[in-house]
Amino acid sequence: MTQSHNQETDFGFQQVPKNRKAQLVADIFHSVAAKYDLMNDVMSLGVHRFWKYFTTEIAAVRPGMKILDLAGGTGDLTKRFAQKVGAEGQVILADINDSMLKVGRAKLRDQGVVSSVQYCQVDAENLPFPDDSFDVITIAFGLRNVTQKHIALQSMLRVLKPGGKLFVLEFSKPRNAILEKAYDAYSFYVMPKLGQLIAKDKESYQYLAESIRMHPDQDTLKDMMLEAGFDHVDYINLTQGIVALHRGYKF
Repeated sequence: MTQSHNQETDFGFQQVPKNRKAQLVADIFHSVAAKYDLMNDVMSLGVHRFWKYFTTEIAAVRPGMKILDLAGGTGDLTKRFAQKVGAEGQVILADINDSMLKVGRAKLRDQGVVSSVQYCQVDAENLPFPDDSFDVITIAFGLRNVTQKHIALQSMLRVLKPGGKLFVLEFSKPRNAILEKAYDAYSFYVMPKLGQLIAKDKESYQYLAESIRMHPDQDTLKDMMLEAGFDHVDYINLTQGIVALHRGYKF
C-alpha cells in the first residue's frame, strides 16, 4: 500500500485526502440542514422516528444523568433525553456542523426544550471534555461520516464514565437478500430524486446512499468497538438490518 493511499479515505465511493473529507461532509450538511427533518420523514416513511425512540428507550437514562448526543443534528434524541434526565441532569447536543446545530437549537427552543440542554460544536475525533464525563453517549447516523472512526471511538471511550454506555445507531447491512436488492434500488434511484425534488440537492443524497455502503457492517463495527476498548459490545438489527444499534460499555 502506497503512502499516498494511506493518506486517503472514502467519501462515498470516491477516495479523497483525509484532510479534505471533513470539509466535504460539512458542505453536504450545510446544504441539507434546512430540509433535514422533512427529508428524513420522506426517505424513511417516518420509520427513523421509531429507530430513535428505540435508542432512547434502551439507553435506560435516569434523572440526573449526563448525556452526550454526538452528531445530534436537529435534536430528536436530545429532546427525549432532556425529558428523561430532568432539571437535575444535563444533555449536550453536539455536532461538528454549525448549520445543523443552529437548526437543532431553534427547533428545540420552539418546542420548549430549554432547561438541561447545552449545545456544543465538536469534532468526534477530539472531544473537548474531561475524562469520565458522561453516563451515556449516543451517535445516531453520524459515525459513517467521521474520517477516522477508530480515533472517534477511542475519544468517546475516554469521556465516558466507568460503567457508562455508548450507543451507535447507524445504517447497516440488510439481513435479507431480496430486501437488500430492493433497498439498493431505492437508495440509488429514488433517494437522489427525492433529494432533488424536495431539497434541490441530488448530489448530497447520492453521497448518503454511497456512504451507507462504505460503512462497516454489523460485525465489523462490533469488532472496531471492541478494539477501541469497549466491553460487552453487542448490536440489535432494526428493520431487518437496514439499521443497527450497537451498544458498548466502559468498565
